Amino acid sequence: MSGGLLRIREYLQDIKPSERSVAEYILEHPREVIRMSVKELAERSNASPAAIIRMCKSMGLDGFPELKIRIAADLQSSSAGEDEYKEIRPTDDVPTLIESVTANHIFSLRETIKVLDPEAVEQAVQAIYRARRIDFFGVGASQLVAQDAQQKFLRINKMSTAHADAHLQISSAVTLTDKDVAVGISYSGETRQVVAAIKRAREAGAVTIGITKFGQNSLSALTDIHLSTVSSEADMRSAATSSRIAQLAVIDMLFMGVAAQSYEKAVSSLRKTRQAVLAEFRTD
Repeated sequence: MSGGLLRIREYLQDIKPSERSVAEYILEHPREVIRMSVKELAERSNASPAAIIRMCKSMGLDGFPELKIRIAADLQSSSAGEDEYKEIRPTDDVPTLIESVTANHIFSLRETIKVLDPEAVEQAVQAIYRARRIDFFGVGASQLVAQDAQQKFLRINKMSTAHADAHLQISSAVTLTDKDVAVGISYSGETRQVVAAIKRAREAGAVTIGITKFGQNSLSALTDIHLSTVSSEADMRSAATSSRIAQLAVIDMLFMGVAAQSYEKAVSSLRKTRQAVLAEFRTD
């Protein structure tokens, strides 16, 4: 159980003023904090005990004791020498780029595991398994993730769409019913087209799932189930590299979970679709 410091760093983007001093103090003195009581931390950070409890709850934790356990695990991982995010520099040679990009993908996956709620994943798996139709919504790099999801679920005979055109996304969203699922994919959680489509899908009665960064955002506020991912991209953020890898990993988790619900049928469908594609397009 780790990810305490990560949750605080992500939470800082939307933190309330009354809780900021607490968060900043924890990030500056993590080793001391794990030995403190709520009262001691409140005195050291010039905050109230109530603000500390609110902050923990806002981050999805049961309370301050759980936060301390997670921070202690973070410190143990750090001392064990786990890799951290590596900045990409213009002067890097190709071997360095290969190592850095690979390390950053691994880092994002490890950090995502720390904030991804297994119960939320289970809820999403069950909702998709029961769904008559699944609509995946995404723009830009997230649209590529939506397309990947569509082709995976179609191969196990789950009716899916992943329209690239924003008008088609809205048109598809309004035709959903309470027997369907809508999945919005946006790392920021603020992509206007995706938020609009999920809003329409929710109004139509569909179960809504959001795959976004950890924390509160417009998309997570609209969805019934929020699946969190983590990416620490900096100047190259617009390229959506590590964030895309984390999103693809979550899609794979959902796919494997749904396939496992009806394993024999899923395997049969995968085999049938593979054979059909090979028969039509094999060139040897």
